[in-house]
Amino acid sequence: MASAKTSILFAILCLVLVHELLIFDGVQFQAEAQKIDCENRCNYRCSKSSRHKMCIKACNTCCQRCNCVPPGTSGNEDVCPCYANMTTHGGRHKCP
Repeated sequence: MASAKTSILFAILCLVLVHELLIFDGVQFQAEAQKIDCENRCNYRCSKSSRHKMCIKACNTCCQRCNCVPPGTSGNEDVCPCYANMTTHGGRHKCP
């Protein structure tokens, strides 16, 4: 009886391990496959900003965290919800 319970427990643990490995591999694959060029996208996004260096710094931070930069030089934040929802400690929008 104990042998049957041990076998069932072992099988369940193996299934859980395989499931976790598949999830981890999928997340890692997605991150590598969808990595964008933050530097070029932020250079364009901040090209018309009056405070270019500050804009570039904030944009690159947001891009690294969200892996997304909205198209154009301003607006269009609905394309990247993570980018649009980031705020500073003061509650203001972080990303240009």
